[in-house]
Amino acid sequence: MTDDEKKLTDRRFYKAEQEADFADSQEGTLQTQNPSYRLAFQDTEFLLRDELRPVRFQLELLKPEMLLEEANIGSTLVMYGSARIPSPEKCDEVLARAKTEDEKKVAERLVAKAKYYEEARRLAQTASQCALVEKGMRQFVVCSGGGPSIMEAANRGAADVGAESLGLNIVLPHEQAPNPYVTPRLSFQFHYFALRKMHFLLRARAVAVFPGGFGTLDEMLEMITLIQTGKMKPIPVLLFGREFWERVINFEALADEGVIARKDLDLFTWCETAEEAWSAIQKFYELDCG
Repeated sequence: MTDDEKKLTDRRFYKAEQEADFADSQEGTLQTQNPSYRLAFQDTEFLLRDELRPVRFQLELLKPEMLLEEANIGSTLVMYGSARIPSPEKCDEVLARAKTEDEKKVAERLVAKAKYYEEARRLAQTASQCALVEKGMRQFVVCSGGGPSIMEAANRGAADVGAESLGLNIVLPHEQAPNPYVTPRLSFQFHYFALRKMHFLLRARAVAVFPGGFGTLDEMLEMITLIQTGKMKPIPVLLFGREFWERVINFEALADEGVIARKDLDLFTWCETAEEAWSAIQKFYELDCG
């Protein structure tokens, strides 16, 4: 018996990675070459079965949570918004692609919203420069959906000041890749929208919502519902682009019709600039930096 084996604190079972090495080193026979003989956690075909969906849910919940904990990410500033609004550098390209009158009108509207790309980028810069640390954990780390446009602006703003930022991508039928400004070790890919949305909010201490489509609406309304119903404690919810949002959603009509309470309109704050948004966050948390 070795000295290590005599220790009361010594591990008595091999780790999974060691067991996997043992399995891989076995001589090939008809039995060991059959898929049924693979260790279950190494059998990708088995893990992709419909019956294993609950296990995949758990894995998708655990993996980002564990890696973010190891990276000392305590809280985040989440930034939602369109994947179609161009950066100022790409406005001419968007206008040039438009051929029909309808396409030109849409292109002009998208280009008019390019200012929000800049505001998202500046807000991310400000939050990242504060570099708050509490109990050894980093606070207000910028987090986006990892894609283009407003999401790119968020990660880009953090990168501008040398800060790390998160990207929570989703697998889609068409090509989808992280924008180049996401910190590689904080870049995650999700299969389930529900778990992706959960991870957006688990560490969120403020959320900035820029003009966007179905995805942004889904994320925003679910978050506001969680706060409204008391399932989630209040945090600053910053809506950029009042003219856009009030054209898309008649919030006042919801209150007038009695389907939400008048006080529910106070669950979010209207913003047009990064300064307004950060000021609201500072006031909420009584922060000095920025």
